[in-house]
Amino acid sequence: MRIAIGSGNPVKCNAARAVLEIVYPQAEFVCVEVPSGISAQPWGDVETRTGALNRARAALEHTGADLGVGLEGGVQDSEFGLLTCAWCAIVDRAGRTGIGGNSCVLLPEQVAAAVRQGNELGAAMDALVQQHNTKQGDGAIGILTNNLETRQSAYELILRLALAPFQNPAWYPVSNRPEQSR
Repeated sequence: MRIAIGSGNPVKCNAARAVLEIVYPQAEFVCVEVPSGISAQPWGDVETRTGALNRARAALEHTGADLGVGLEGGVQDSEFGLLTCAWCAIVDRAGRTGIGGNSCVLLPEQVAAAVRQGNELGAAMDALVQQHNTKQGDGAIGILTNNLETRQSAYELILRLALAPFQNPAWYPVSNRPEQSR
């Protein structure tokens, strides 16, 4: 089995490998940069989920793999302030689709203001902690929780959730999935 992860980000690739090698121990993994088809800073669950699904489909199509995985992080408004969000999509050649999410943490107002002004979350977090490329490390979640949770561990959780249709395919018939029309 060949599994394609639609990203070159080592956090996303490592999260996918960590979860999927347990379920598919003989799998070969390939990480491939593919477009998300959405804005650089996804806003809201719908756009973020769309980016994850677009990445999964593009990875599958680009590599000819058996499974395509897309992970996308974004932000969303709430009554408490700006929160992170994250979504995973897993697709196979038969058209089965698994979706899992969401890892939310409240962003500090300084970070939220920077994102609202057009900065990406990664850049806003870099400025907050005066580090470079935190999104390829512990990310906002790791920084804000002092690594009680990290970007990778959060992605691992939503990957496990997205596997439900693949773990119990009889409960998720492919023929009734709206994604089939694509």
